Amino acid sequence: MLRLFTGISIPADVISNIEAVLAALRPLADAKWSPPENLHITTRFIGAWPEPRIDELKAALGSMETAGAIPIEVAGFGFFPNARRPKVFFTNVNGGDRLPALAAGTDRTLAAVGLDPEDRPYSPHLTLARIGGADARPLLRKIESMDAPLFGRWQAEDFHLYLSRPGSGASVYTVLASWPLAKETAAA
Repeated sequence: MLRLFTGISIPADVISNIEAVLAALRPLADAKWSPPENLHITTRFIGAWPEPRIDELKAALGSMETAGAIPIEVAGFGFFPNARRPKVFFTNVNGGDRLPALAAGTDRTLAAVGLDPEDRPYSPHLTLARIGGADARPLLRKIESMDAPLFGRWQAEDFHLYLSRPGSGASVYTVLASWPLAKETAAA
């Protein structure tokens, strides 16, 4: 079985901007910090998928209707479930109406090949750290004293099917396939 998800990659300059801010925040919480190379915008977690059916999955995702490039902004911080009981520290992702539409379209496409629909509302974000039982108060105080950072804006031109493999310390993500968000139309 393959462990899979779909998502959008993050440009190198946006990752660099995030890393610059996180350098000052990491020492403030004994959390499990996400490696920068793992940052991505998940559009749908697939989970375990049978390897013999990978071509079927790729064909379904490749034929999915999309609305074109997605303007994305990554800015600010947040916590799941909230700042009083933080378990996950993240930065916000705004993709207008097109990003949730891509997630919903992916969900419908995957339902057609037998995957159960997502049961939670789509909440785009980049997971920066898993806090667990760590004392997050110093991190919270620092964030409250900061202006909300703008990490970057770009036009996402494609989406990907990722393979997730356990690694030493963190999972390793590999792009298995990519598709453009703006489908080319044949000239008449």
